[in-house]
Amino acid sequence: MPLAPQETRTYFTTFSTSGRRRLFHVESAARLMLDTLRGYREKGSFALHAFAVMPDHVHLLLTPAPEVSLEKAIQFMKGGFSFRLKSRSEVWERAHFDKRIKDRDGYEACVAYIHANPVAAGLVEDAAQFAYSSAHPSASLDPIPDWLAWQKEANAADPIF
Repeated sequence: MPLAPQETRTYFTTFSTSGRRRLFHVESAARLMLDTLRGYREKGSFALHAFAVMPDHVHLLLTPAPEVSLEKAIQFMKGGFSFRLKSRSEVWERAHFDKRIKDRDGYEACVAYIHANPVAAGLVEDAAQFAYSSAHPSASLDPIPDWLAWQKEANAADPIF
């Protein structure tokens, strides 16, 4: 099956732990998930634009590599984490939520939602305090995809009548 053009393949996705177990409440598990994300990002499996590793779920804004489907990227992350965790119990819910990003406003709304999630959950008072989120100053991310980056500039240049 042919993949969608790369310029239309940026997604907001969420996947949850099995039974909504608060697995990432444990620092070593949260750090392992961050290492797993970092590893697949460095291998070029996807570009990572925003993330939050919550106690029982993970939010991501990502662009899969041209040869990688969204489902395969999620499989890499979930399977890679599970393998490294060496758990004998089920780690993940089978399903995941995803939404394709269609424009710059949608992209920015997803980044804002992801960064606000730890605050809304009462985990921190300021998103930058949450160590398992791209809002944290130490986070390393990929830039906004080119096809989205120009949208605001192009729209700003349009005359308003």
